[in-house]
Order: sequence, then C-alpha cells, then structure tokens
Amino acid sequence: MDSLPIHFFSLWRYRAISELQINEQIRDREVRVISADGAQLGIMSAREAQRLAQEAELDLVKIAPNAKPPVVKIIDYGKFRYEQSRKEKEARKKQKTVDIKEVRLSPNIDTNDLNTKVSAARKFLTKGDKVKVTLRFRGREMAHAQNTKHILDDFAKALEDIAVVEKAPKMEGRSMTMVMGQKR
Repeated sequence: MDSLPIHFFSLWRYRAISELQINEQIRDREVRVISADGAQLGIMSAREAQRLAQEAELDLVKIAPNAKPPVVKIIDYGKFRYEQSRKEKEARKKQKTVDIKEVRLSPNIDTNDLNTKVSAARKFLTKGDKVKVTLRFRGREMAHAQNTKHILDDFAKALEDIAVVEKAPKMEGRSMTMVMGQKR
C-alpha cells in the first residue's frame, strides 16, 4: 500500500478515460478504423491507421478494445477526454439518490396517532424516498413484542395503494423494523 503514489487515489474516478490506449500504445496487429467524421475505413494494420491519424494531425484512440478486431477512431484526444468527462458529470447530476426516512412508533399508539404517522410516510414515499418503520419497545413492553406486530401490518395495509413492503417486520434488539418502498 505504501508503494502506490498519492495521486493514484485522487484520480480513481477518471480511470475509464485514462485506460484508453492512444497512438503508439496500440500494439494490435489489425484494427477496425473509424475516421474523424464517423465513416468506417475498414480493417487495416495499426501502423497504417497510425499513419492516417498523423496525416490528419489527430490522435488514434482505441475505443472498443474487446471487439474482434479492436475498434480505433481517429479523433482529437483532448477534445474526446473533455466530452467524456462532461458526459460523466451530466450522468452524475441526473442520478436520483434514494433516502431512507424513519417513522418511529410505540406499541401503545392510538389510531389517530398512527394515521398521522401514515400520512407522514405517504408524503415521504411520494417524494421517492424509502420509509423505515420502527416499532420501539421500552421496559416491560418487550414481553409483549409479538402481540404488537399487528401495528406494523396495519401500517403497511394503510399504505398498500402506493407502497410495497421491501423488508418484512423483523426484531432487531429492542425494536421491530420494516422497510417500505414506492410501488413501481
């Protein structure tokens, strides 16, 4: 671990772009060549493809290394890297992170209080979040833990029109938890 340079860890997210082989790094005997305007030039030797790229004053970049034969493209490598990093940035922007919101209940909850908690959970679910419903036990309530499972069942039944139970009710220490997610 000590032998790795420090900058190795800071550049981990750019691995996909930097792994591409360019110009003299391409050592394949035959490659499928695509020109700068997207036209296929056919299968030729890597040296000949390199010569074509030099004549056009562009770079030869291997874009599909696993294909048979590998696919290379004659492009401006700096511009290509810039466009790739912009695409990755846009993809990260559009990602939706799913939060888990928690609703806590007690074994001796009243129906009106339960309805209030259900409406709060409904609001979380409509926003696209998951809901973790926790039924907490204190003191002697632990002796009657199995008799209170119906509270979580009622909670799930009240939300069955917009949610599904992703993780069934389960005892974890002094609480019983259940995870619900939005219906697809």
